[in-house]
Amino acid sequence: MQSTSQQELSQRLKGHFPHVPTEGQERLIEAFSRFLFSDKPKCTLLVKGYAGTGKTTSIGAIVLTLIEIRKTFVMLAPTGRAAKVMASYSGINAHTIHKCIYKAQTGADGERGYTIDKNRFKNAVFIVDEASMIGADSGLLDDLMQYVFSGKECRLILVGDGAQLPPVGCVLSPALDLAYMKTGFDLTVAEVELTDVVRQELNSSILINAHSLRVCIDGVEPGSRVSVPKIDIEAGQDIIKLSGEDLQETIESLHSKYGEDGVVIVTRSNKRAVLFNQQIRKRILWQEDEINIGDRLMVVKNNYYWLREYDEISDELIANGDIVEVIRILDRFDKYGYEFAEVDVVLVDLENSPHLSLTIMTTILNDIKPSLSMAENKELFRKIADDYIDLGSKSKIHAAVIRDQCYQALQVKYAYSLTCHKAQGGQWPAIILDQGFITEEMMDREWLRWLYTGFTRAVNELYLLNFNQKFFK
Repeated sequence: MQSTSQQELSQRLKGHFPHVPTEGQERLIEAFSRFLFSDKPKCTLLVKGYAGTGKTTSIGAIVLTLIEIRKTFVMLAPTGRAAKVMASYSGINAHTIHKCIYKAQTGADGERGYTIDKNRFKNAVFIVDEASMIGADSGLLDDLMQYVFSGKECRLILVGDGAQLPPVGCVLSPALDLAYMKTGFDLTVAEVELTDVVRQELNSSILINAHSLRVCIDGVEPGSRVSVPKIDIEAGQDIIKLSGEDLQETIESLHSKYGEDGVVIVTRSNKRAVLFNQQIRKRILWQEDEINIGDRLMVVKNNYYWLREYDEISDELIANGDIVEVIRILDRFDKYGYEFAEVDVVLVDLENSPHLSLTIMTTILNDIKPSLSMAENKELFRKIADDYIDLGSKSKIHAAVIRDQCYQALQVKYAYSLTCHKAQGGQWPAIILDQGFITEEMMDREWLRWLYTGFTRAVNELYLLNFNQKFFK
């Protein structure tokens, strides 16, 4: 039984839905009311939902309700692009988890790093979207829990879709696993899963087919092979079969329609992403040099160095997954066996981003490796240290290397084609989905999750590149 206060909150929340809530949304409304009035410690609510089930609508209604009752809340996401998407549907600024919970620090050796900041919020609700991306091995999930619940009477809502790809190296998304969260962090935790497709979304063949894929995923054990899923392209006008012969013309048309940032090719491997990026730059953007003004680049390794001087940016981290656009090239040079460029860039997903002057490493732009390996980083450190040998002491040499532009060079890849893991958390008006070579023996539950995640990155149009006819009804 709900108390009178809970009932009043439920009615307030219902009033912010643009339609009659589904059964799943009704359960969420009740669960949220209990969650907000609970006096139990470490109160946590898991909100899971299929694509098209009204998850974003529900969170938007929760946000409006929290504003109405003057309840403090904080909106977070794992990446800058995911935070941008969250802000777009809620109408409220969202931040990356890193930006909220960490503060930069300089160690005794002069190296820049971070530590968990003090949670100064009281009686606040933290809402974290795209929680399926938060890994346990990286320590981010542990740090998030420590930060949130170190605040006085703070609560946590984790939002996500468990059918999407889990963090690299994981079978499940730990932040959406009820048992893991309850036992691992001693939480008072409840779970609501939205499964009913919202009627207003049934006009989208992208969402109709995504729902079918999700049903398939739920019916398959991990590691088990699956039959070929049948994609219904007659359900609407937003899924289009695409041949390789028509790829260039299609991309050019989509660039005219949505802009260069409005379309991305999502593929299965770094190798194929590199090939697509090379062809797009050469044949469509007419870029001959390795780096040019207007190039969009995705950061592939966290960097704590370059933002220290910019007071207008509260974050000191350029995070893995952030996208920058080159607006000026100041210099190009070779050193220590690598190629570099001094450039001015803007952070694409940061509104009113200032012009940032920094050094990027251009060598790995076309490398199939995701970033420099640990061994390569150590060797680069050693080579740079040789140039500072005259400083004498090891501590002075170490500090000089840490401040060296080559050692701190931003590691980036072109952002016109991404792997599905890199695209996760973002949405684009148009997605071109390339699954590459696939046999029926390679089709398992994890492949289905890859396909589902790719489908759900598209907002308006989804192009299926070189998909065999056997995939279509």
